[in-house]
Amino acid sequence: MYEKEINEYKQKYGFGEFCPKAVLFDMDGVLYDSMPNHAQSWHRSMASFGIRMSEAEAYKYEGMRGVETIKIVAREQWHREISDEESQRMYDEKSRLFALCPQAKVMEGVQDLQRKIKAAGMKIVVVTGSGQHSLLQKLVEDFRGLVSPDLIVSSFDVSRGKPNPEPYLKGLAKAGVEPWQAVVVENAPLGVRAAVAARIFTVAVNTGPLPSEMLSAEGASLVFGRMTDLRDSWEGIAVAR
Repeated sequence: MYEKEINEYKQKYGFGEFCPKAVLFDMDGVLYDSMPNHAQSWHRSMASFGIRMSEAEAYKYEGMRGVETIKIVAREQWHREISDEESQRMYDEKSRLFALCPQAKVMEGVQDLQRKIKAAGMKIVVVTGSGQHSLLQKLVEDFRGLVSPDLIVSSFDVSRGKPNPEPYLKGLAKAGVEPWQAVVVENAPLGVRAAVAARIFTVAVNTGPLPSEMLSAEGASLVFGRMTDLRDSWEGIAVAR
């Protein structure tokens, strides 16, 4: 079904084959419908420190490590560099407010998709910019039998977060696969940019308010409007060559 997009991907990087053995999932906005909570928490926490960040703007930085997001926004608005300690203190407040939000639901269709992936003998890796231990533990519990702790890449595992390719390169290493043996499922422009920079076939699911064109512009090979659409189309990606 998607031979054209897959052939274009192989030609772009000079790969002789596309043979998926692992699927690398982002977490927020992909596994959980959690971005509204994050956006609200970003807006409220940054306002308490005198930084302007609308809920809509929070989506622009989705996927990036929180401390890096804060440093960028502080630099733009305060015209100075802030320390790691100051940035971490501000991120801790954002995390505190996020923990008070209503519990985000698992994204509809994503567990069905992962069961298909597992049944085909493929590995599932989660690549997230999160650095909240409670969220990572909840992830393993909510996706029991699908996600294992040893196949999670978090902010603790990398020195440079998305849009740098390091998180997805680390995901490839944990899965023991090459770029042409993996698929990334993302929902954020910066996450797509990171996955494309890692030379992985990237599928975007637009679960937020940003236009789908932003995901295509970052290099996503396919863009779906809902996770259930990707679930229903998965065989066309996994078995194509």
